Amino acid sequence: MRGPHNIWRLIRTGATFERTGAMGVVLEAMNAPASLRVLARVLGWPFKPLGLKGDPSVPPVTRALTALGPAYIKFGQILSTRPDVVGEELAAQLSVLQDKLPPFPIDVAKAEVARELGIDVDAVFSEFSPPVAAASIAQVHKARLSETGTLVAVKVLRPRIEKAFRMDIDAFYLAASLVELLSPSSRRLRPLEVIRHFEGVVLGELDLRLEAAAAGEFAASTEKDAGFQVPKVEWHLSARRVMTLGWAEGIAASDLQGLDAAGIDRPDLARRVLQLFLSHALRDGYFHADMHQGNLKIAANGDLIALDFGIMGRIDEYTRRVYAEILFGFIRKDYRRVAEVHFEAGYVPSDRDIDEFARALRAVGEPIFGMDATRISMARLLNYLFEVTEKFGMETRTELILLQRTMVVVEGVARSLDPRINIWEVAQPVVEGYIRKNIGPQALARDMVKTLQVLARFGPRLPRLTEAALLRQVAPLPEPAQPSRWRPLGWALLGAGVSAAGAMVLHLL
Repeated sequence: MRGPHNIWRLIRTGATFERTGAMGVVLEAMNAPASLRVLARVLGWPFKPLGLKGDPSVPPVTRALTALGPAYIKFGQILSTRPDVVGEELAAQLSVLQDKLPPFPIDVAKAEVARELGIDVDAVFSEFSPPVAAASIAQVHKARLSETGTLVAVKVLRPRIEKAFRMDIDAFYLAASLVELLSPSSRRLRPLEVIRHFEGVVLGELDLRLEAAAAGEFAASTEKDAGFQVPKVEWHLSARRVMTLGWAEGIAASDLQGLDAAGIDRPDLARRVLQLFLSHALRDGYFHADMHQGNLKIAANGDLIALDFGIMGRIDEYTRRVYAEILFGFIRKDYRRVAEVHFEAGYVPSDRDIDEFARALRAVGEPIFGMDATRISMARLLNYLFEVTEKFGMETRTELILLQRTMVVVEGVARSLDPRINIWEVAQPVVEGYIRKNIGPQALARDMVKTLQVLARFGPRLPRLTEAALLRQVAPLPEPAQPSRWRPLGWALLGAGVSAAGAMVLHLL
């Protein structure tokens, strides 16, 4: 329930942020107005001794969120995808926030699996290990199917995690409402919208059927990608609180020594990580939006294995074409065309000066292209691009922000594998290939075929629809309704009544 009983949670949160030193960092990163800073201090400073101490060895914000528990950790991770809200520096800090928590007992996990799937766990699985990974929402067990001997990963939600998250989400809503009420200027940060976005993501992760569906869709869209694997979903052993996937055996992408010992070509792997991500985003419009080292393994044959499909990104076909043209324009240094694409897509209001916008884009691109090849960053380019477009009136587009944040993470993975990677050289063939297939004569012919297919489906109804549209054009317009001459008097009487009622109330008081 969203109500005053959540105030204690807010006080504990404020006290923890004060005690860990996170309060000032967050308020500064969000450029919070004075009224919001006062509210935050009132909720935190007097109760500072009651705040949780956290781990002093980690940065203040990470320390506070980790101390406050699973919902706050997950909230921080999701905020890392919204640099438009928390700023680039804080988003970068939050992107490395880890949600490793103590596991719950194996017997509790097995009981949960038995209850959710309606099976005898010891009969279905010949092996069922203690937890191999434990996070804020769920933990994973390695198991073996009795019938086939296949190794699988069984993901189980924490007991009563749904109730715990809902209680904290209610407190978040109360906090956002108070912020909007007491500091109208803070509405530019859209606190309620941020909480609704967080709630949507978390509720999706609390239903493992949705993650299983995401894994299945991602596997289908990438099945022809050489050197890339998505574990197979075991649908008969998956439900709302349990998900079973094929076991992914491999070396963690962060284990550089292990990769070298296994003879993995790291520069080639770095190139594939970046090109596969761009292919998924541009070709499919469906990409892994949490592609950090912890969610990537390298198989013995060098294949890249993706894990954890709780956060996925989706871009419609038109936006993909726009995004590809923007990237291609920067690669060719055709800043005028990049500007035209923004105006054609409606990203920048039509009343702005296109030549001035093109000059601003040149100021973004030239310094980056002037860098040493190993320092050129597509993520930095997108970051600067969003700053410029915001100044020219472009509204925030959540799907592009998620793409930009993921690009930052993927570049980080690629550079960790090969510090000398040239991002533009690696990206260029993917972007150019997409341009050839989707912007030009081939794309025009394909679009015409799709248009004809739509018209064919509506063929029997087209004559009637056309006739109705023409009749609406030639039909006489109805006479505009004349306002009643009594309306001004009515408004005057209503105003007088309200004034009289107010005066009476004041007199009685």
